[in-house]
Amino acid sequence: MKSAAEVIAQVEADEKLLVFPAFTDDDAFRLGLLMRELAVSRGHAIVIDIARGEQRLFYTALPGTSAHNAHWIERKKATVREWAASSYAVGLRFPVLDPPFALEDAPWMDPKRYSGSGGGFPIVVTGAGLVGTIAVSGLRHDLDHAFIVDALTLFLGLEPAPQVAS
Repeated sequence: MKSAAEVIAQVEADEKLLVFPAFTDDDAFRLGLLMRELAVSRGHAIVIDIARGEQRLFYTALPGTSAHNAHWIERKKATVREWAASSYAVGLRFPVLDPPFALEDAPWMDPKRYSGSGGGFPIVVTGAGLVGTIAVSGLRHDLDHAFIVDALTLFLGLEPAPQVAS
């Protein structure tokens, strides 16, 4: 089993690797379709949301999801926008602080607005920085994150980030 530090290092490597040269409305639509097809092929019941800033560019809810997933999507997106990092990375970093605590328990955070669960990912454009978010809800939170990483790796035509040894 990987240590928290190893998982954080892998998540940070994913974020550094999965950067866009540009990001258009058409890119959002093509990425969303790829993600939907990938989810269907894997039998995942998930909600997928792609946004640039506050503007939603793609949204789909597959059979087996509910309105509750949309609430998780919004919390994950808010976390990505607040920290300019994946919601999984943010959630992993809080328990290793001194003293350790969950993001949702931080006294300055509204636990109904933010989530340290995996499934929110930054859309970063080279030379521009954070321009949007991708969010998925419906799987176990680490699998939501892994699904996004898989989809972005396919979409960007990249080799997967090297895995940190366990």
